[in-house]
Parts: sequence; C-alpha cells; structure tokens
Amino acid sequence: MNQTPTKTVTLQHPTTGETFDIELIEVEGGKAEMGEGKGKHPINIPTFYIGKYPVTQALYVFVMGKAENRSRFKGKDRPVEMVSWEDAKRFLQKLNSEFGNFDFRLPSESEWEYAARGGKHWRDKFEYAGSKNIEEVAWCDKNSHRETNPVGWKKANQLGIHDMSGNVWEWCEDDYHSDYENAPKDGSAWIDEPRASSCVVRGGGWNRYVIGCRVAIRNYLIPSSRYYYYGFRLVLPQFNR
Repeated sequence: MNQTPTKTVTLQHPTTGETFDIELIEVEGGKAEMGEGKGKHPINIPTFYIGKYPVTQALYVFVMGKAENRSRFKGKDRPVEMVSWEDAKRFLQKLNSEFGNFDFRLPSESEWEYAARGGKHWRDKFEYAGSKNIEEVAWCDKNSHRETNPVGWKKANQLGIHDMSGNVWEWCEDDYHSDYENAPKDGSAWIDEPRASSCVVRGGGWNRYVIGCRVAIRNYLIPSSRYYYYGFRLVLPQFNR
C-alpha cells in the first residue's frame, strides 16, 4: 500500500465556536486512462485533495443543522444520504462562505475515478477501490444488511481513501454524458451550457449488486433527486493550511 498521510482542515462554527476536523488525502496528479474497454481515454490530472471519507451525518449536521439531516439510516459516523446534488451544492456554499474562506467542491468525474483507482498507484487489476475482493473494501448488497454502515470500517484503497466502492453513491460535479467523446482531458468537470438534465454519481451503494460497485461503473440522476443510497464527498483543489 502507498497510503498518503492525512491532512486536516479544522472548521470553526460561526455561532457556537465549536470545531470539526475534515480529513483529506492528497491525490498526486498524473497521467492515466479513465474508463474501460472502448470508453478508455487519456487524462492528465493536477494534484488535488479529497475527503478520506464520504461526508458523514456529523459533518452535515455541523454545517447545516440537525433539521437538515434527512438520512434514513441515522448515525453520526454513517454517510449522509437523502441528499440531492442541489443539497450538496447548498452545503458547499454554506461551508465555504460561513465556516472559513474555503474552496471545497464536488469532485469531477475524472478526479473521482482517478482517486478511487489509487491515483498514480493505479491498478487495473482492482475492480473495486483498493481491491479485487469487494467485501474487503465495500458495503454492498452482500454484506450491508440493507443499510449504510459507518465510514472507515472497510479497508482503504492504495491512497488511504475509504468507502469509494459501496456504502453510498457519490455525486460528481459533471453533467451526465452517455460516453466520453469530447470529455475534458485535464481532469475538470464536463459541464454543458446550459446545464444538462442529469448529473453523474459514482461508486455504487449498500443496495447494489457487486458489479454496480466497480470503479468504472457510472450512473446518473436529475439534480433534485434524493434517495437513501446517495451521498457525496468533498474535494479541495489546494491545501494551504
């Protein structure tokens, strides 16, 4: 394993003064091929920082307040779910404007897959994020007991990132396109003008069959959709703290 040391961003609540630590993993930039089969295409991604875990209910409540936590499976260390892409964007706007001068955002689809595969330590033999054995790294229909589970209980991938396969699907910034033709090659999000009707989700969830949790699998939903198997993860383009 080539796990990267965790970096920490400490939030301070603007009203109570309480603090909350967000753990991030540095994903060193590099060249790779994203996708599989005929969909493979080259990318060259700059370095970025990604959440060690998907956004938990504890973090979501710290920023948005308890009343905003619609998650079906309650637990402070479980990933937040029942959040739409629009909810995730509202969370980010509040986080960045009220809790410090941050630039947190959703990952691009390229960043998500590059991080899930281990970045520069990419291993095609790993169908899932960090392993070819799904039960080592993911909560899926085989082992989840039909619910989310606390983040970090499964093995991390090569970079030290947890739960990128299974547990909850994760929203990306990108509009959904049926293939990668004309996709950006610099790791940025693929955004239409005007915006498309659906956004990308990646990673599979607790309710998915094994094949649905592979790192190359893509799905999409309209931005207002909320389900109890969709969450999100944070990206920070630069770490200056």
